[in-house]
Amino acid sequence: MPLALLALAVGAFGLGTTEFVMMGLLPDVADDLHISIPTAGHLVSAYALGVVIGAPLLAALTARLPRRRVLISLMALFVAGNALSALAPGYDSLLAARFLSGLPHGAFFGVGAVVATGLVAPERKARSVSLMFMGLTVANIAGVPVATLMGQHLGWRATFLGVSLIGVAAMAAVFFLIHPTHTPAPTTGLRGELTALRSLPVWLALATTVVGFGALFSAYSYITPMLTHSAGYAEGSVTLLLALFGVGATIGNLVGGRLADHAMRGTLFGGLASMVAVLLLFPLLMRAEWSAALAVVLLGVAAFITGSPLQLMVMERAAAGPSLASSANQAAFNLANAGGAWIGGVALAAGFGVTSPSLAGAALAVLGLGVASVAYAVDRRREVPAPAHVRIVASHVPEPAEPAHSS
Repeated sequence: MPLALLALAVGAFGLGTTEFVMMGLLPDVADDLHISIPTAGHLVSAYALGVVIGAPLLAALTARLPRRRVLISLMALFVAGNALSALAPGYDSLLAARFLSGLPHGAFFGVGAVVATGLVAPERKARSVSLMFMGLTVANIAGVPVATLMGQHLGWRATFLGVSLIGVAAMAAVFFLIHPTHTPAPTTGLRGELTALRSLPVWLALATTVVGFGALFSAYSYITPMLTHSAGYAEGSVTLLLALFGVGATIGNLVGGRLADHAMRGTLFGGLASMVAVLLLFPLLMRAEWSAALAVVLLGVAAFITGSPLQLMVMERAAAGPSLASSANQAAFNLANAGGAWIGGVALAAGFGVTSPSLAGAALAVLGLGVASVAYAVDRRREVPAPAHVRIVASHVPEPAEPAHSS
């Protein structure tokens, strides 16, 4: 695998760290800015909203630019957003800075995935995407816990300054490790990107992402009360357990990338099926500490097995203009985050028990299998050759009669 993929992974590490670290810093930010924790929670939503809006918007605006320049520009916007977060004088300005920080997130992953697949042979495309995504999963193992500790000891502003430095390192890595000849300006332009996005298989692939990863976030959004109220862990142990989720996600991401290069559709179905199984077992596994820790790891593995296949499937269905569709898939991941958390919250509020969000997630994973099956059927129908009688008629068109020879 080319070293250039490391540059994309560094950028993904920074994006993953700043996306998830706010969840651990909410009490510190709330105390410093004299706001409630629910109000501070809007800072998480602001980032997600930035991703959903920025992913297709920035991909469209940069459709004709060389992709190396686009990646550096997106990282520069990321650095600016995090620096402004660190310097924000109050809640409103921090909310705006978090929104700005989220704008380049989806476009970087979307354009980066297109660049990653262009750097390798066709049989290694899924692995190249998984190596870029590894920066995101490793952020959950190391980046988020370290950044959270930094914020708790040095102040939350120091965390965002540190993340800005990661963004600067990513800009340097892209500049020095990705050669301009490997990232020329696309020839399709915005019109070609929009045309590719009108395809039904593309939208079915995006819908699979929303529903499939919605299953993950339905359970993961409420993992802390499950671990403390059901499994019996102390609140101080949750950070370590979330790092275990990152370990599982990293394993699943690498395994999924390798398997998808051999059987993309089979890997996707297998990942969704394993998510159904894990989420159905969650209420049982959450009855003891050791099995709860195992459940957290298995959830990470099952969910992220599907990450690379989903990204690659969207890109292949929009092969004529993949950047916009690839970035839209990142917006779909964040819609899954919001929608899954909402559905899990509905189950919890209905009084079905602290582990009920996992059962809601299992139902979503089953629905994801259904959407993926429809997408498969549509793809197969488009690949079916012309009916036999049409080919026979076409092959027996009478030839013109030869002119009569005079004696």
